[in-house]
Amino acid sequence: MPISLHALVVSSIVCAATLGCGGATPAAPTPTLGAPPPYTPVTAPGADPATDAKLRASLAGPQRTDAERARDGYRHPLETLEFFGLRADMTVVELSPGGGWYSAVLAPVLHDAGKLLVVGGDPNGDAKSEGTKNALALQKRFQASPAAFGNVQSVVVAAGKPLDLGAPESADMVLTFRNFHNWVGGSEVDTLLAAAFSVLKHGGVLGMTDHRANPGVTDDRKVADKTGYVTEDFVIQTIQKAGFKLAGKSEVNANPKDTKDYAKGVWALPPSYDGGNVDHDKYAAIGESDRMTLKFVKP
Repeated sequence: MPISLHALVVSSIVCAATLGCGGATPAAPTPTLGAPPPYTPVTAPGADPATDAKLRASLAGPQRTDAERARDGYRHPLETLEFFGLRADMTVVELSPGGGWYSAVLAPVLHDAGKLLVVGGDPNGDAKSEGTKNALALQKRFQASPAAFGNVQSVVVAAGKPLDLGAPESADMVLTFRNFHNWVGGSEVDTLLAAAFSVLKHGGVLGMTDHRANPGVTDDRKVADKTGYVTEDFVIQTIQKAGFKLAGKSEVNANPKDTKDYAKGVWALPPSYDGGNVDHDKYAAIGESDRMTLKFVKP
C-alpha cells in the first residue's frame, strides 16, 4: 500500500541515526564501527574557491560530531557537494535531513550569504511517533548551536497538508541523501519531485545519493524495503519523468566491495550493523554501501 507523503519524509528521519535510510533498529547492541577510511578532501576542478574554503572549515567545525566525521571517508561530503555545484550564496532545500548529517555541513557554508531550508517531520506531532521524536531531536540540535544553525529554516511536512517547499523558482538547489529508496512504490514520489521542480529556478540543481542496486534488480517497494537498494536506471527514469534533465553522474561514493546480497540488506553494513556481531569484521571491511551520486537540472 502506498505510504503517505508525511510517512515518506518521516521514514528517512527515523532511520537517520543509523544509516540515513530505512531499516529496523538492531535487536542486539551495535558493535564498534571499526576503523573508517581516512578522509582527505579533494577540491573539484572549477569549484568556487570561497565555497571550498567554507566547506573545509565546516567539515572541521565544532557543530559536527566525531561520529559524523568518522563517516566522511565513505560519504565524501566536499567532493559530493562540489560535484552538485554548491556555492555559499545559494538557497538550498534539503529533503528529509534525518539527524542532520549533511545539514551540519551545509548550514555554516550557507549561513552568511545563502539560505538552508530543511524539510522534515513535525517536532510538535504525535509524541509517540518516532518521526516526531527525531524531528524534535533535530530541532534541539539546531537550537543548541545557533552560531552554526541559527539561520536554518525548517519546513514541516504535516499529514493532510499540501507539500510546499517555498515560492516557485526561489531555490538554487534541492538535495536529498540516501532517501529515494524509501519512496519507491509510493505514489507521493511524484508529489515530492513536482514540489522540488516547482521550487527550483530554471537551471537549478536536484542532487541526490542512494544505495545502488545491481542492474536488472526489480525496483518495487518490497525489494527496496527488504534490501535498501534501488537501481540507478530506475532513479534516473523516475526523476526525468518529473521534468528534470540528467546533468551528470559521479562515482565518488562508489564502493565495488559492496556485493549487495546480505540477508539484512544494506543495513548489514556500517554504520548500522543490523546483524550485531555476526560477520562484523566482514562488513566492516566492506564499508558503507555502493552509492550512486546523480545531478539533475531543471531546464
